[in-house]
Amino acid sequence: MSRIPRENSKGKGKGKGKRPHKAGNASKAPAVEPLNIQHGSLPSREVILRFIADHPQKASKRELARAFGLKGDSRVDLKRLLQELEQEGMLQKTRKSLIRPGALPPVTVLDITTRDKDGELIGRPAEWPDEQGVAPAVAIRQSSSPAGRNGKGKAPVAGMGDRVLAKIFPAADRGGPAYSARIIKVLDKRRTASMGVFKEAPGGAGRLLPIERRGEEMVIDPDYTGGAKDGDLVEVEVARLGRFGLARAKVLSIVGSVGSEKAISMIAIHAHGIPNIFPPAVVAEADDAKPATMSHREDWRDVPLVTIDPPDAKDHDDAVYAEMDPSPDNIDGVIVTVAIADVSYYVRPNSPLDREALKRGNSVYFPDRVVPMLPERISNDLCSLREGVERPALAVRMTFSKEGRKIGHTFHRIMMRSAAKLSYQQAQAAIDGQPDDKTGPLLEPILKPLWHAYKVMTRGRDRRQPLELDMPERKILLKPDGTVDRVVVPPRLDAHKLIEEMMIQANVAAAETLEKKKQVLIYRIHDGPTLAKQEVLREFLATLGISLAKGGNMRSNNFNVILDKAKDTPHQTMVNEMVLRSQSQAIYSPENIGHFGLNLMKYAHFTSPIRRYADLIVHRALVGSLGLGEGGITPDEEASLDDIAAEISTFERRAMAAERETVDRLIAHHLAGRVGEEFEGRIGGVTKSGLFVALPDYGADGFIPISTLGMDYFIYDEAHQALSGEKTGLGYRLGDSVTVRLAEAIPLAGALRFEMISEGRKMPTAVRSFHKAGRRDASAARKKAGTRPPRGRR
Repeated sequence: MSRIPRENSKGKGKGKGKRPHKAGNASKAPAVEPLNIQHGSLPSREVILRFIADHPQKASKRELARAFGLKGDSRVDLKRLLQELEQEGMLQKTRKSLIRPGALPPVTVLDITTRDKDGELIGRPAEWPDEQGVAPAVAIRQSSSPAGRNGKGKAPVAGMGDRVLAKIFPAADRGGPAYSARIIKVLDKRRTASMGVFKEAPGGAGRLLPIERRGEEMVIDPDYTGGAKDGDLVEVEVARLGRFGLARAKVLSIVGSVGSEKAISMIAIHAHGIPNIFPPAVVAEADDAKPATMSHREDWRDVPLVTIDPPDAKDHDDAVYAEMDPSPDNIDGVIVTVAIADVSYYVRPNSPLDREALKRGNSVYFPDRVVPMLPERISNDLCSLREGVERPALAVRMTFSKEGRKIGHTFHRIMMRSAAKLSYQQAQAAIDGQPDDKTGPLLEPILKPLWHAYKVMTRGRDRRQPLELDMPERKILLKPDGTVDRVVVPPRLDAHKLIEEMMIQANVAAAETLEKKKQVLIYRIHDGPTLAKQEVLREFLATLGISLAKGGNMRSNNFNVILDKAKDTPHQTMVNEMVLRSQSQAIYSPENIGHFGLNLMKYAHFTSPIRRYADLIVHRALVGSLGLGEGGITPDEEASLDDIAAEISTFERRAMAAERETVDRLIAHHLAGRVGEEFEGRIGGVTKSGLFVALPDYGADGFIPISTLGMDYFIYDEAHQALSGEKTGLGYRLGDSVTVRLAEAIPLAGALRFEMISEGRKMPTAVRSFHKAGRRDASAARKKAGTRPPRGRR
C-alpha cells in the first residue's frame, strides 16, 4: 500500500541554470533525438556529458562519433574536446570507455547487499573510493529465461551476499536506484554475514533458522557455535558450501535472546542493511568538532525562540517565534520565524561525517531505539537547540498577510539562544488555560503570539486545501524491561498542527529562494494518483453512493470532498484507507513536479537536517547561493543530485519498511501468549486469498485465509471490496467490525493468523446482483471442465 509520509520536521519528513532532463534507457529511443542537436555537427560539452551519463555502453570516442554522425575534422575536434573535459576532471578514462567521475563503468563488479521493498536484489560496487562518497545502489535484473546470452547455457542467478560481474544500465524509473544491472557472471557466493536464530542440535552442534522468508537453513558445527544457546539471535558467516546438503556456517556474534525487544529491532536493522555502527573516523571527526563562531552570523541571541517537541525528544533541531508585523502596509499581518540547527557548518561535503550520513540517508526510529544519521556529539549536542545555550542556526523570517498569504521571506545565518524547551502537551495546556511555572511567564509574550500566527496561517492552508486524511498514528509504549506495555493513539493537538504548518511554510520558502537564485536542489515531490488507481477508487466509492469525477487533472480538494462526505458515517475509516491507497509515494528528485498531497508547486525539505540528508543538501544550497559563509554546496554535489535523490528515496523506503516490520514483530511477540483469545477487529483489507483484519487496540494486522471462512463458496468483488458467499449471500466488506480468534502468532515473521467468529452479514443488493451473471458463468465453466469449487470454500 502506498504511503504519504507526514511532511514536516517532526515526522515520526552554487550552480547556475536548470538541470537538463535526464533521458531514459538508451534502448527506448535513438541516442541523438532527445538531445535536440544537429546530426553531423560537433555537440556542446553539456550534450556530450549528458550522452555519456545516459548511455554508458556507448561512451567510447568511436561510439560518440558514430552516435553524432561526426566525420573528418569533426572527429579531430571531438578528440580535442574530450581531452579538455578529461583534463578538467569532467570525464574519466577507463580501459575501453569514458565515464563521468563518480559514475559506474558499463561493466562493474557488484556485491549484493540488500533487497528493496518488493524483494528485488540491490547491489553496490565492490570497490568504491571513499572520497567519492557512498557507492550508488544498483537494481539487479534477474533473467526469467533458462538460457543465458545467445540462448546458450544457464542464465546466472545470484542471491544475497554474492559478488557478481554485471552489465550496468541507467535506471529508467525515477525514485529508485540510479542504475540497473544484468548479471554476466557470479564471481563469489555469499560473502556477507547472515542473521538467524540458533537452535541446538545433538552433539553440541546447531542449526540456523533464517529470519527472512527467502532465507536458507544452515548447519553449525560444534566448533563454530561461538557459545550460542538455544533461541539466541546470532550473526553468522558461511563457512563452507557443498554441492549437496545444507550450507555450513560459523557464528560471528550473539545479538541476544530472540525473545528480547532488542533482538527484534536488530532483525530489521540487519535484514534491511541499515548501517548502525559509526566507523572510528566518523566518531573521531564528531568528537573533534568545535562550537561554531560568530563568523558570517547575525546575533539573534535575544530573540525569544522556543523549541516545542515530544516530551521524550533528545534532540531539538527547530525553534519558532512569532510577532505582529509592524509595517503599515500589512495591517494585522504576522511575522513567523523558524530557526533550524546549522548542521551544514559541522558536516562538510565529502568529509567522513558526510559520507556516513549519505550512506544512512536518514535516521530510523524504532520503539526501543533510534539509529541516527549523525553521531550523538552532533545530533544531541552541537546541533541541538538547547535551552539557554548558544547554538548556530539557519533561520527564515516569513511575513503573512491577515488572510494567511505569505508575502515575503528572508533567510539568515544566525547565533541563537533558545528561550525555553517545551513539550507539545505543555504548550497546549498553557494555551488551554493551565499554564505551569515554566509556561506562565511565556504565555503572553511568546505562546499567544505563536497561536495567533497559526490561526492566520490556517486561513491560507484552508484556502490551499491540502489532502486531509484522518489516519490516527499509533505509538507503542514499552515497559522498563523493554517489553510492550500498550499501544496508544496520542491526541492530535493544535500544538502539533502549529509546528507542522510553520515547518511546511519554511520548506516552501527554501524551495522558492533556491529557484529564484537558479540554484539546483533536491525537491520533495509527490505525484498525483495514477488513472488506474483512480478507477479502482471510483468503483469502490460508487458502491457507497459517492461519486468521483473522471479525468486526469485531479487535485487534493477533489479527495477532500469525498472524505467530507464519509465523515461521521460507518464508512469513514474505510474511505480514508481507500483514498490513502490510491495515492502515490512521495520521493526526492532534482526535477520538480510539485507536491500533490500538500497542494504545493514548490516544496523542499529544509527543517530537519539532523535526521534527513535531503535537508542537509538544501541547507548547503542556501548557504552557497546566498553567500552565507562556509559549508555551501559543491559543484561535485550539484552534478550528483540525481544519484543522491535516488539513493535517499531508497533509504527512506528502507527505513519505513524496517520500522513497520519491527512494530509488526513487537505486536506479534506481545500477543504470542494469547493464542486462542478473541479480539474485536475491523476488516482492513480484502483479497482473493482472504481478509486482513486490524486490531485497533494494538495497531496490528492479521490474516484470515478464505478457506477458513466457512463452507460457502466465497467470491471476491474488487469494486465493492468484499467477499460474498455464493449460496447464502452472506459476506464481509472492507471496514466491517468483526470478532476474531487468534489462531497463530509468529514473532520472527511479525505475522498473526486469525479465525473468523462473526457471522457474515447480508451483502447489499448491488453486491449480490453483481454476481448473478458471474455465478452462472462460473457454474457453467465448472460443469464444462468437470470441476467443483475448492474444498472449504463452498
